[in-house]
Amino acid sequence: MFFLKSRGTESRAPGYGDVLKLVWPLALGMANNALMQFTDRVFLAHESAASLEAILPSSILAYLFICFFQSVVAYAGTFVAQFHGAGDNRGCARSYAAGLVLSLASAFALVALIPVGHAVFAWSGHAPAVLAREKTYYSIVLLGGVFLCGTMAAQGYFTGRGLTRTVFVVNLVGNFLNIALDPLLIFGWGPVPALGMAGAAIATVFAQAIEFAVLFTLAQRHVRQLKSKATPPAEEPFARLLARILRFGVPSGLYSTLNMLSFTIFVFVTGKLGDLAFAVSNAAFAVNYLLIAPIEGFSVGASTLVGQFQGRGDSDGARRAGRRTLVLAEIYLVVASALILCFYEPILGLFAADTAALDRAAFISLGFTLFLLMSAWQCFDGADVVLSGALKGAGDTRFVLVWMLVSAFAFWLPLVFVVYRYWPTMPALWSTMIAYVVVICLGTAIRWCRGSWRHFQLVGKTRRRDSERE
Repeated sequence: MFFLKSRGTESRAPGYGDVLKLVWPLALGMANNALMQFTDRVFLAHESAASLEAILPSSILAYLFICFFQSVVAYAGTFVAQFHGAGDNRGCARSYAAGLVLSLASAFALVALIPVGHAVFAWSGHAPAVLAREKTYYSIVLLGGVFLCGTMAAQGYFTGRGLTRTVFVVNLVGNFLNIALDPLLIFGWGPVPALGMAGAAIATVFAQAIEFAVLFTLAQRHVRQLKSKATPPAEEPFARLLARILRFGVPSGLYSTLNMLSFTIFVFVTGKLGDLAFAVSNAAFAVNYLLIAPIEGFSVGASTLVGQFQGRGDSDGARRAGRRTLVLAEIYLVVASALILCFYEPILGLFAADTAALDRAAFISLGFTLFLLMSAWQCFDGADVVLSGALKGAGDTRFVLVWMLVSAFAFWLPLVFVVYRYWPTMPALWSTMIAYVVVICLGTAIRWCRGSWRHFQLVGKTRRRDSERE
């Protein structure tokens, strides 16, 4: 990274400009992903109300199964960041290779999980038209999950080394391709038949495959160049490196999966409140994702910066990097939340296109109420996401997992079912989110401030720094 100097000199503390230089491509890339999904939902809302109802549960359940493997693969990027901070280019390359091995192994597991998802949808009790669309979208996206996992391995390599603009440009091209294919495959044109939900899923998977192919090619070229310059260090066996990535990455993957599982349960509960309420909730969550997605970029940035400084042995620099990333993220959230509330009506109007099936006035009225509740939790949610990323970058993945389990499964979901039993309205259910994010945010913030993460060490000290030879 540009503010990490050679061993034997002091590293300059990362300023806000340094943090922003690393983070902005990540934040914009995540926003670009959210915009792509937002566009999917808008197109599907115009295709039918049943598709709008089906897209959120089907995409969530698909990601629920994919995200474990994706997160484990992505944790190889944390090792890349720490090896980069330690000046070990070969360690970076071997961590990337481990990510590719893990992404390949994930393909077989994802195919085996397709029948499991079909059983979940059958249990949900959704209307037949919605159920058929859910199964179609889910199956196609899960089959293409291997491309997403492979992309995460390549993205982790570039991000860990601070080369976030490369990731952003490739991601931008892939998402533009997805958006361009959406109307063609969803509604049909000329010889291309109208495929509806299947068309949206095919567009997504095809774009992911292109992203993987491009990033894989660029990463392989970059790795070959670095290996030609690097001094061969005393390397641990590849199997041992892979085992260490799994040791820290599996809790990270379980965190992502169980966190998504808790949200999936919440979404399926909201699906029992009627078609209008469910459609509005799905639309509001699509907007919420558009708003919070850049924070995922800040989280990856915090993880990368903390990992780089920890790899160097500079915990003070890691602490300052995490804190400054958090400040920038909160500034963004305040501004973005205000804009969403100011322009709520035209935003919600994008989803209320199928007026034959939905009461437009009721749709927008309920949507505004949900927007207000959403704005109430955003700053807490953003702080938790960024600080959790920072803790993962240091290797404190077990705490992040355990605290999420306590907050979500011992506190939030029981509260959700109590509210559903005695006050079954969408605003009441959404209000439980406020309590949840406040609780989980406070615990994560306390853990970060206490600093026990400083003692984690993912990579050993290198005997010679490749960066001194470049």
